[in-house]
Amino acid sequence: MKKHKILLNLGKNLGNFLLITGLASFSFNSAAREAPQMHSKKATQIHLQADLSAPIMLSGQKDKTFIKVSLTGFKLDSKADRTPANIAIVLDRSGSMNGEKMKRAKEAALLAVDLLNKNDILSIIGYDTRVGVLVPATKVSDKKHIKSIIQRIRADGSTALFAGVSKGAGEIRKFLDKERINRIILLSDGQANQGPSSPSELGQLGAALSKEGMSVTTIGLGVGYNEDLMTQLAGYSDGNHAFVENAADLAKVFQYEFGDVLSVVAQDVMINITLSEGVKPIRLLGREGDIKGNIIKTRLNQLYSEQEKYILLEVEIPEGKAKEIKAVASVKVDYQNMRYKKREQLDNQLSVTYSAVAKEVKQAINQPVVIEATKQVVNEYRKKAVKLRDKGQRKEAGLLLSKSVNFIKEKNSTLDSKNRAELNVYSEEISNDAEDIVNTENWNKKRKSLKAREYKLEKQQKY
Repeated sequence: MKKHKILLNLGKNLGNFLLITGLASFSFNSAAREAPQMHSKKATQIHLQADLSAPIMLSGQKDKTFIKVSLTGFKLDSKADRTPANIAIVLDRSGSMNGEKMKRAKEAALLAVDLLNKNDILSIIGYDTRVGVLVPATKVSDKKHIKSIIQRIRADGSTALFAGVSKGAGEIRKFLDKERINRIILLSDGQANQGPSSPSELGQLGAALSKEGMSVTTIGLGVGYNEDLMTQLAGYSDGNHAFVENAADLAKVFQYEFGDVLSVVAQDVMINITLSEGVKPIRLLGREGDIKGNIIKTRLNQLYSEQEKYILLEVEIPEGKAKEIKAVASVKVDYQNMRYKKREQLDNQLSVTYSAVAKEVKQAINQPVVIEATKQVVNEYRKKAVKLRDKGQRKEAGLLLSKSVNFIKEKNSTLDSKNRAELNVYSEEISNDAEDIVNTENWNKKRKSLKAREYKLEKQQKY
């Protein structure tokens, strides 16, 4: 979809033009309306794109479509441009971490120290039955001293996970600043068996920390941790989540995680979608949000350099006459630009055109949006299948995933050969999940893998 830089007359001529070209979903970006001399400024603004999966719809009938609101972080020209970080590493040092796990955990923590610089803040918390602040929040200037403390960590006791995260948050608060990246990185291999321990309690903690401007990344090591707890904590704070079966892979995961942390270009991203009269919201996919009447509000805690994050909203469009153009939604985004240390706003408009010709409708389908919407819908099926399997209903879970494969094939029939390949790969993944969910005896391990992949797709996580 090409962007219009000039506001055209939205009359009959535009309607005909859009029907011919297929550009019925148009989005006027506020940044695009700036004068040419602002080009360098636009290079350091996040990019907002709003699209409909069906920009042209059949006249004379109401139908459903997806709105995709995409946000892409601008490119950081150099490491010097990055935002300083305020990091708390919360390490499980309970007895189950003894041996190879603790060795690898300390290696990963040492790597983290090397990736930070003197402008960053770091604290390290160790928790077992009790919680201890091993390195109080401090600037990363004396790396040798910090590393010596990490090397002395020993494993023993139970798992006071809630208290460990809370203590990490306390250290973050000492330097809490909207002009820093405030992130807790939690590593655990076991169940939370000291203090609050339910997924809902940890989810509430994540939500509370998010409101303060913190996000929590959770890393589950081995197959003994509670993946529901870990994904809830990460999800409600808009952090990352990783399942690390082999301790040897911890350093690689920390490398990915700090790649994200050190490339944040926007924070506290507020997305407001206002639907036009007659357009009804159905559901948000992939992210939590508030739907009140025709207004939908959601947010992203952080946005990374050159990475796309998106919101998918399914809506019902009322019927219209052939060649009629109807406004569908207005999108407003308000965010903290970490390069300029100030809040900025972007806006977009979406419209749909009606046609009496089915061929025109099919040709206008926005295939990339259809692909992402199909993946997210099937991801919801996969979540339901996991719940069925938890109840021992293996066949029912497998059948649900098999039906979702048919749904993928149905959507794939609307795409061209180039775009079908991506959904074919996804279809194969779901088929394998269907087989595994029925036949796999080691459900604990398989479940962690499923939850991690569900989370990655929902949040568009890179690793």
